[in-house]
Amino acid sequence: MRKINSVFVLFFIGVLFVMCNQKEKVNTNKESILKGSATIYVDETLTPIIEDQVAVFESNYDAKINIVSKSETEVIISLFKEKSGIAVLTRNLTVEENKIFEQKKITPKITKFATDAIALIANKSSNDTLIDLRNVIDFLKGKQNSSIKGLVFDNPNSSTVRFMNNLAGLKYIPEKGVYSFKTNQDVIKFVAQNEGMIGVLGVNWLSQPMPEMQEYVDKVNVLGVKSLTGGSYYMPSQNNIAEGKYPLARDLFIVNGQGYTGLGMGFASFVAGDIGQRIVLKSGLLPERIPGRKINVRK
Repeated sequence: MRKINSVFVLFFIGVLFVMCNQKEKVNTNKESILKGSATIYVDETLTPIIEDQVAVFESNYDAKINIVSKSETEVIISLFKEKSGIAVLTRNLTVEENKIFEQKKITPKITKFATDAIALIANKSSNDTLIDLRNVIDFLKGKQNSSIKGLVFDNPNSSTVRFMNNLAGLKYIPEKGVYSFKTNQDVIKFVAQNEGMIGVLGVNWLSQPMPEMQEYVDKVNVLGVKSLTGGSYYMPSQNNIAEGKYPLARDLFIVNGQGYTGLGMGFASFVAGDIGQRIVLKSGLLPERIPGRKINVRK
């Protein structure tokens, strides 16, 4: 009898030991704000700056973030399709999109972290480095312009197309004289190889080009843009964006729809924090909060 009881006790202790180990393993692999793994859907026009943020974030914490770059429309679809979606967008959520989160009983955490700009580029062979936004809008509406042979967009479902359509009061881009590819890199290549074309893309792809894209970036000019209300021409520089002079600026947001305390919250806090804002500043975009500078005064 004692022998049976001893065997039972040993068996019970063994089961408890295994259960404790499994529980510890589950807790070890559990996602937190600075630990675990997550997927972030990124508007393709913002890929360079988010890649920089993720690289530094992963080097500081025990986290793995998978970046999936898509057009704005595809990012929104993925955000609601996933159980705990995280997205980086060039706009805030609409009323209808917020209602979808309400139906899922999730209150999304939205973090504004920078201001970006849509840049207009032309082939280097063109002597004109200035462009009137009114002429671009007229061209979108079907009015021909001798200085514009065509407008080149990255993707028909992209945030740049939506932005320009909103300015022109259009629902769809016209088929005549307007070209769309798949990525911002395609836009740069096409404009670099074709005179008279005006490329429309996120400025971050020009301020931080991929090594293999440098030769194409060197063959295009970033154009100074005059707003619809007239006035001077302004380049998409940090200073002009900060002063509200560049007419094609747009705010950037991280939308965290996880609904729990996970990497979405940790990453958003990092990007909006001191290190993340310094990365934004270095990228050529305008950070939401200008990082402070420490000055040591020596006698």
